[in-house]
Amino acid sequence: MKKYIFIAFQLIVISYVAQDKLQSVMSLSEYLGYVKKFHPIVKQANLIINKSESGLLKARGAFDPKIQVDFDKKKFNDKEYYNKLNSTFKIPTYYGLEFKANFENNSGIFLNPELDLPSGGLYSAGVSISLLKGLLINKRMASLKQAKIFIKQAKEEQQLLINNILYNASLSYFKWLQTYKKKLVYDFFLNNAKTRFNNTKRLAEIGDKAIIDTIEAKIILNTRKLNLEKSRINLIKSSLELSNYLWLNNNTPIELQENIIPDISTINNLDTTFNITLFRDINFEINSHPKIKTLEYKIKSLNIDRKLKMNNLLPQMDFQYNFLTQTPSQSNSLNIDNFKAGINFKLPIFLRKQRGQLKLAEIKLQNIEFENITTKFTIKNEINAILEELKSIEIQNGYTSKIVKDYDTLLKAEERKFYLGESSLFLVNYREAVLIEAKLKAIDLENTFFKSKASLFKATAFSVSL
Repeated sequence: MKKYIFIAFQLIVISYVAQDKLQSVMSLSEYLGYVKKFHPIVKQANLIINKSESGLLKARGAFDPKIQVDFDKKKFNDKEYYNKLNSTFKIPTYYGLEFKANFENNSGIFLNPELDLPSGGLYSAGVSISLLKGLLINKRMASLKQAKIFIKQAKEEQQLLINNILYNASLSYFKWLQTYKKKLVYDFFLNNAKTRFNNTKRLAEIGDKAIIDTIEAKIILNTRKLNLEKSRINLIKSSLELSNYLWLNNNTPIELQENIIPDISTINNLDTTFNITLFRDINFEINSHPKIKTLEYKIKSLNIDRKLKMNNLLPQMDFQYNFLTQTPSQSNSLNIDNFKAGINFKLPIFLRKQRGQLKLAEIKLQNIEFENITTKFTIKNEINAILEELKSIEIQNGYTSKIVKDYDTLLKAEERKFYLGESSLFLVNYREAVLIEAKLKAIDLENTFFKSKASLFKATAFSVSL
């Protein structure tokens, strides 16, 4: 428990002392800061970058130099049939070009005549190149290009995942704030009910009020206690829900303490926290949206795949040329008279497999392009709908504030008339019940406003610096 209390004090800023108990405020910004830094799902989102970087490392591995040694020996009945040694060093390049150095040394009484070599072995150095298929683009080149794109795409996907968890976390905070404010309302009116009950009881004892009024006052008092208990349970449930998003660096969950309260002035810092202070729909560049950028990167990747499939329609023609020498230490030993060359040509007659692969690649590309168009339209409409909703809520909030103020004025006037003997306890309780309902509706409307702001933050997918 001491550990949790210590952690709680790290999370908050000391605000004020109330009811002889130290209370501490945890603002929305502080709360989301801890979520963004320590929540396991946020850490999981960071793995997307690590995965894409590993993919890039793998793609670059296709261009790593390679050493290959083949040794084959056969001996039977004290006869050495053959010893064959072939060692190769290859250096692949970005385009369809490969440099190669080779050493061969063969011996044996039953050696294939074409494998007969000088006693000291034979050295060669040369190059192999794909003249048609695989020259301008090949599988390893495409994989490297796509891996670089995947890293950029992963960063956008990471931002979307982080924004989504921050959105859900903010909804929990708003619910916590909502239940806390409702509890404050019931706390306040419970005290009013206690005062009214005591005053009514005292007036009844001296004969200024009917005894039946004390019963009605007692009913209202117990009703307020009942409502307060319900609000207390709702506050506990919302605080437990909030705790689901509070973690430490060592993946340890934090239990929210009772003395930690939400910031009742959250509305003043909401836009700053969500980084939407300067947001204007007319200035919103839809192409900068992480979701759209993710789709654009997918389109680029599929375009590379389509080019590769188009390249596969070309005939395969591989050419290799190697200089041969017995004395590699002598540079003049490499000449065009001693060489080993070859050409390999291959072309399927109907190209049905290649044409089918190209068609599938084009369909995938068209599918993402259509998705990109519809996603842009959907995001714009979603943002416009949220902005209109926010405008409406602000208008509704103006009316609600006036209603609450007027109901409060009516209640105070009715209370004065009651104590002057010009009104009844029934009317006072009625006025108070209406005022409580209006205050609760105002809190619910404020919560709707908060949710709409969070939805705007999610829809725009702005990066938050906490």
